[in-house]
Amino acid sequence: MEFAKLRHRITIQRRTGVQSSTTGAMEYTWNNLADVYASVVSSSVRDFITAQAANVKVTARITIRFRDDIQEKDRILFRGKIYSVEGILPDPNSGLEYLTLPCSEGVKDG
Repeated sequence: MEFAKLRHRITIQRRTGVQSSTTGAMEYTWNNLADVYASVVSSSVRDFITAQAANVKVTARITIRFRDDIQEKDRILFRGKIYSVEGILPDPNSGLEYLTLPCSEGVKDG
C-alpha cells in the first residue's frame, strides 16, 4: 500500500471502566487511544451482498499504518460516524506495514 493514500484522519477509541465509589457499579467511557491517518473505503455492493449472506455487517474497510495496540473491542470515529472494529487483518507480505480493519457502522458497547 502506498502510505500517501492514507489521507483521512480518524480517531481510535477504547472503552474503559471505572467502579463508582458511591454506587459500586461499573461506569464505562470511551477514551481516545490515537488520532491517525487512514484510508476509509465504503464496502462495494458486491461486498455488501456477500456480507449479508454471511450475516456480517461490514460496511467499511479502514486501513492504517501498523500498530500493535489495536483490539477488536475498539471503535473508530470518522466524520461524525462511529465504526465498530470487526476484525484486524495484517498486510499479506510482512504483516508489519499496515492493518486493514473491517468495520461496521454503529454504536459499540464493548
